[in-house]
Amino acid sequence: MVSRACATLLGTPAWTAERLKAGSRSAVYRTGLRDGRTVIVKLYAHTAHRNAATEATAIRTAAAAVPVPKVLGCGTTTEGGATALITTDLGKSTLGDAVRSGRVPHDQALKDLGGLLSRLHRAPVAKAVTHPPFVAAVSSLARHCPAELMDRIAPAVAVIANTPDSAPTVWCHGDPHFDNVVLSGLRQTRHLVDFTDAGPGRRESDVAHALVMTASHAPRDRRALTAAYPLVLDEFLLSAWTVFLTVRSWAHAAPGKERALWSGRLTELSRRTPHFFHGPRTERSQP
Repeated sequence: MVSRACATLLGTPAWTAERLKAGSRSAVYRTGLRDGRTVIVKLYAHTAHRNAATEATAIRTAAAAVPVPKVLGCGTTTEGGATALITTDLGKSTLGDAVRSGRVPHDQALKDLGGLLSRLHRAPVAKAVTHPPFVAAVSSLARHCPAELMDRIAPAVAVIANTPDSAPTVWCHGDPHFDNVVLSGLRQTRHLVDFTDAGPGRRESDVAHALVMTASHAPRDRRALTAAYPLVLDEFLLSAWTVFLTVRSWAHAAPGKERALWSGRLTELSRRTPHFFHGPRTERSQP
């Protein structure tokens, strides 16, 4: 499939392919071409709601504001409707690698990510493009969460749901974290990658996603990221989104240590921001 995608979209077959990531509906490969170039190939199954075309559009939109990989090819590669996206290979070094190795302090990485998001959120959003209704996200989460947990975070959900339609809509990355920032070139320029979930939305949701996915729930970490984000944020709404996205991460975590990790973060949030949580229900005794 990788070689077919390269031959179809670039006119050059693949020579080598190293799988970097694989999910239920997409897979990513670092691919060496017969002409000597190295590229990144992302294959989407025909069942994927977001596909190569939507990601290519997101990358090209973001390119007006932040460093991103260049789209080299995009299109359908099978009669069944599978698609492929081919971009330049920026290298193997990510901001996550730099943090884990100690080359970049965690605070500095948060500032780097906050700065990238502030630039991305200035990218032009076509007036005809609308962001998905929040009710769809709530319905999706409810399918994976116990009813008791959804009831507990009802105050946070209400804050998000009641956000005025006049609130700014920006181009969101959708999955901002350290491993989706690639350091490339002599100056180690920060590039945003992986725009699978990108689209229009509220800036607070994208910033909250960055806080949640970098385990930056503590006030000090939050300040490090938002200090590098000069656009106006509704701090109350940002906190509500942080609660909602933490629950979503809990719901999709694997049972065991990963689920326990997210449970701990959720408990911490309930202590820091109790106004976004209902207390546990108590059963009334019958008179």
